[in-house]
Amino acid sequence: MSTSQLRFDDQVAVITGAGGGLGKEYALLLASRGARVVVNDIGGSVTGDGSSTEAADAAAHEIRELGGQAVPDSHSVTSPEGGQAIIDTALSAWGRVDIVINNAGIVRDAPFADMTAEVFEPLLDVHLRGAFHVTRPAWKAMREQGYGRILNTTSAAGLLGNVGMSNYGSAKTGLLGFTRVLAAEGADHNIKVNAVAPIAYTRMLTHSIDGAAPPADAAARAVLDDLTSQYLKKLDPALVAPVVAFLTHRDCPVSGEVYTVGAGHVSRFFIGRTKGFYNPGLSIEDVRDHLAEIRDEAGYTVPGGPADEMAELFATIMAEQAN
Repeated sequence: MSTSQLRFDDQVAVITGAGGGLGKEYALLLASRGARVVVNDIGGSVTGDGSSTEAADAAAHEIRELGGQAVPDSHSVTSPEGGQAIIDTALSAWGRVDIVINNAGIVRDAPFADMTAEVFEPLLDVHLRGAFHVTRPAWKAMREQGYGRILNTTSAAGLLGNVGMSNYGSAKTGLLGFTRVLAAEGADHNIKVNAVAPIAYTRMLTHSIDGAAPPADAAARAVLDDLTSQYLKKLDPALVAPVVAFLTHRDCPVSGEVYTVGAGHVSRFFIGRTKGFYNPGLSIEDVRDHLAEIRDEAGYTVPGGPADEMAELFATIMAEQAN
């Protein structure tokens, strides 16, 4: 096991939503390891209302007080102009951009029956379109220099689904596809793109918990309060930062992958494909009668991309023809 410290000397990192919570922890850690950091944050509420330069200014000031290098940025990720301005902040300050961490996010939960475009669209604007707007100009710079690391922020709310979060879940799952495609396109340019699904006790999690209907039963409320005091507080955002730092380091060997991180535990999410059922004359009744076989997870594979999945399909067809 190597004992050398992983450092980011002379590298420039752009981190959105870095005025507090997870983003600030990422910024503090990378700066402590030598990175020069653009601390981007509009200073709005957890639901995206309002704006202020104070959060970005304070976080950047804290990094400098600790001996690191950082500049604040308060442009919004929700427009192409804002995304360009954020990357221009890095280019103007240090002439390059090596790392982009798309962390900015908001939450506006509602049951789907009550979901409106006015509640749905802002989540896409910040999480999904925001990642595009910031990454696009950074991508150009990274391709030109032949190096880059990009980290997107997905969520179990999208990957696994969660009640009341059709807007948030849609945006976060969209980022999974965004990550996979950019990983494929960046491979020939030494640009690696991964994603994390953090589990952390932040103001977004607090907002979602507070917005949920409290249990009517006193005993159930007591259990929830106990859960909050004993377990949720173990979800320190600082424990997510080491994984984020590794995935954006020069030595990171993986791309196109998703890691779930919380309370010091790290594991990988992946997309698996069951062995399934094959009949060249497939009927509705075949699907009904063989559903258990179709869903059986024994012998699953993990295709690396569409070509792998097509290869598995053709292998099944050829094996059947050989019989």
